[in-house]
Amino acid sequence: MKQTTITHLRQLKQEKKRFASITAYDASFAQLFEEQGMRVMLVGDSLGMALQGHDSTLPVTVEDIAYHTRAVRRGAPHCLLLADLPFMAYATPEQACENAAVLMRAGANMVKLEGGRWLAETVEKLTNRAVPVCGHLGLTPQSVNIFGGYKVQGRDDNAADAMLADAMALETAGAQMLVLECVPTSLAQKITGALGIPVIGIGAGNLTDGQVLVMHDALGITGGHTPKFAKNFLAQTGDIRAAIRQYIAEVESGAYPGAEHSFQ
Repeated sequence: MKQTTITHLRQLKQEKKRFASITAYDASFAQLFEEQGMRVMLVGDSLGMALQGHDSTLPVTVEDIAYHTRAVRRGAPHCLLLADLPFMAYATPEQACENAAVLMRAGANMVKLEGGRWLAETVEKLTNRAVPVCGHLGLTPQSVNIFGGYKVQGRDDNAADAMLADAMALETAGAQMLVLECVPTSLAQKITGALGIPVIGIGAGNLTDGQVLVMHDALGITGGHTPKFAKNFLAQTGDIRAAIRQYIAEVESGAYPGAEHSFQ
């Protein structure tokens, strides 16, 4: 497999070809995912809940993300690897640069930050210092205490307009990719069409450029509440490798996510 780059993903967007991505946290699963054709992986602060057993992503540290980034990079040397900057790791542009450097040295190709227009200066400074940035809008888990829970975002016109403005501001500042989480399908479609950068959805319908799932959701091993947008591909196939291939195929064809996994 050739090295996957943001240029490749931009080309897929231009050709209207969808792509799949998934979270990964260790070398073994990362290798398995790459061998099945997964070109984009995320070391997400979701590890706080999926691996560490916390009830939110807030306890995750930069050191946690860096540790897992090193492991995933060893297992999947050719993937485009994103790494989350965790809670309060980018409170200032200077802090963001310092912590992004740690994650890039650990093997990340891009860092992901949650937030809108207020991050424009940070995104610009990171980009000017050779750190590619992926934005994250909609349900941003680090803001769970502000939202009062994990709720769909952008349902009313004012909120939708604000999210579109945030997305465009992030792109203008230099962001090279965007994640939209738990937003109505119509809004995700509008934002995807308005931006020149690839847009990855999770709980945002099937009209974005790509999809991402937490690996535990894709394999049906999530404890407790299962998100509406999740689909257990392992139950369909009975084999992890086949499950990942099925996930990739359904994303590329547009079969996943279906209406039952989306918000209107």
